[in-house]
Amino acid sequence: MKRLLLCFLLINCTLFLVAQTPTSMPVDQADTEEAIAKFDNESITVGAERLNNYLSALDGKRVALVVNQTSMVGDEHLVDKLLESGVKLVKIFAPEHGFRGTADAGETVKNSVDVKTNLPIVSLYGKNKKPTAEQLSNVDVVVFDIQDVGARFYTYISTMHYVMEACAENKRKLLILDRPNPNGHYVDGPILDAKQKSFVGMHPIPIVHGLTVGELACMIEGENWLKNELSCDFEVIECKGYTHKSFYQLPVKPSPNLPDMKSVYLYPHLCLFEGTPISIGRGTETPFQWIGHPSFFYGKYAFTPQSNEGSKYPKHEGKECRGFDLKMLSIPELQGLTELNFNWLYAFHRFFAFQKEEGKDLGAFFNENLFFDKLAGSGQLRNDLIAGKTPPELRMAWEADVRAYKKMRKKYLLYPDFE
Repeated sequence: MKRLLLCFLLINCTLFLVAQTPTSMPVDQADTEEAIAKFDNESITVGAERLNNYLSALDGKRVALVVNQTSMVGDEHLVDKLLESGVKLVKIFAPEHGFRGTADAGETVKNSVDVKTNLPIVSLYGKNKKPTAEQLSNVDVVVFDIQDVGARFYTYISTMHYVMEACAENKRKLLILDRPNPNGHYVDGPILDAKQKSFVGMHPIPIVHGLTVGELACMIEGENWLKNELSCDFEVIECKGYTHKSFYQLPVKPSPNLPDMKSVYLYPHLCLFEGTPISIGRGTETPFQWIGHPSFFYGKYAFTPQSNEGSKYPKHEGKECRGFDLKMLSIPELQGLTELNFNWLYAFHRFFAFQKEEGKDLGAFFNENLFFDKLAGSGQLRNDLIAGKTPPELRMAWEADVRAYKKMRKKYLLYPDFE
């Protein structure tokens, strides 16, 4: 009976994302998806492309860039574009995944030299997450230009926080070249508890915060979230033509395990599984588009994680994981989501619990280091899952906090909202 109940639950979870949106596309029409998917890139000009709005601020200044592979001005990297424009660049600061964006998630990024420009590259991922006074000693202006994906645990916004703090401490001007938020069309998820503050969550905001990096910088400053209530002298070069109703297709993958827009849209829904034994496809060609486990016997799809670029030691490497293929979901369906899907998390947690009740202990569902809590923002979601609360009941824990956050968020919006 319990097995039938769980099977029914998982089947309903499989249909959840499709049923939630009015634009469902049959799987056999996947080849027409590109014709149906709508993006607003042609009407949007990102901050980095509006050179006339910020080159004068860099004239005669010694400039450091916080950039990676996403820092493009059309078909040209910002580093090359600024050098061609006569800007005096003195160094590059690199976030998680490095300047070229190929390092594994969590892998220490080392200092190096850019072979093309001979500019020194200073890592801001590893022991040194914030520029030091010495590293800023020959810098007048810092430029931040990195494409974010709109989830609290994506670490580029944590890097921006520390850069703001360093600029405030050392009296340096910060220029933020804004880019659209591909998940900026909704807000949802638990608010971070200060006790769980870490590099994968530094601010009391929901998992999906609905802000561009420029808007978040305004919130960080306005809410006095910098250390010792420091104030950062910064300017945001806004995007032109962007609103929070826009759907922006990322022209460059933001990190090795977000290779396409499906993974970008699914990332906020699946990242909590990183704190569990469940694989979300790292070590495959389509990470963040699978859910599975070697002991799972529901679902008709299987995948086998293997070491690859950006995932050198994937979870369950070399083992067949059975589960669900979320590539079946179309871009329009994913764009129609307005809340996080916690049905998957609930179902896999119940699967582990049912197996234990039937005498087959698969081990703990939550990793011993409780990384799950850091991703979720508190221990409440974990405790509520253990207590057997259903997804609608889980949501009740943060709905009031999200309403308060949305009201606060409006003070810092630079673009028309989705509501």
